[in-house]
Amino acid sequence: MSEAPPRLVTPEAVELQFETAGLGSRTLAVLIDLAIQGVMVVVASIPLIVLADAGASATAGIVVALVVVSVILLGYPIAFETLWRGRTPGKAALGLRVVTTDGAPIRFRHAAVRGFLTLVDLYLTSGAGAVLSMLFTRDSQRLGDLAAGTLVLRQRTGAQAPGPVSFPVPPGYEAYAATLDPAGLTGDDHVAVRSFLLRAAGLPPDARFSLGAQIATTVAGHMGHTPPAGLHPEAFLACVAAVHQARSGASRGSPVERPGSVGPW
Repeated sequence: MSEAPPRLVTPEAVELQFETAGLGSRTLAVLIDLAIQGVMVVVASIPLIVLADAGASATAGIVVALVVVSVILLGYPIAFETLWRGRTPGKAALGLRVVTTDGAPIRFRHAAVRGFLTLVDLYLTSGAGAVLSMLFTRDSQRLGDLAAGTLVLRQRTGAQAPGPVSFPVPPGYEAYAATLDPAGLTGDDHVAVRSFLLRAAGLPPDARFSLGAQIATTVAGHMGHTPPAGLHPEAFLACVAAVHQARSGASRGSPVERPGSVGPW
């Protein structure tokens, strides 16, 4: 089977191009992770065997064994994907990463949903549920991906792994940015602003302006703020992102391209 057509969709339904991981690479990544989990189960079983030989209750041993296995099967992917920005050892070995459908890094809730759904589409169906779901979805999503709103992307195609970025205040907008209060922003607002600013340079000019205006209108409404007449929407979003980053103490990295002046808002 050929890999699914590369596609990533922002919350505003703008389609962006990336390469999604196919069935083959994901299956191999799962096998690597299962092998590691198997070793963990064996190692964790050694103390239980010692306790059993020492005369511990068989019932208690079974209960503890079930708890240990459950923690390994569920905790392994959830912990790794949360703490390692969407990767497990198996995914890292194959150059794969889990992201949200708008391209943002996943959070604990995404990893938890994916982890618990693994019980259904991998373990309870011996992998048949995951395979069928990936075969019949455009972006090779298993049930856990569909429920969590995530994609698994390939990163060994010349694209670098996402890293921290800096959202500077556009020159000349420092005084205006100081008046903004991002307290009303929702998590989805922040994801939309971040995703747009990171990819704005690659959008056609008309789509760039239109999408920026849509996001700016929504974000301004949630902030209870009315931007000055003539303020470019992308400049407004850059100011919002910069202020939000400064208030949240987020890590900084490469600066995002500064929006240009392409007309009033």
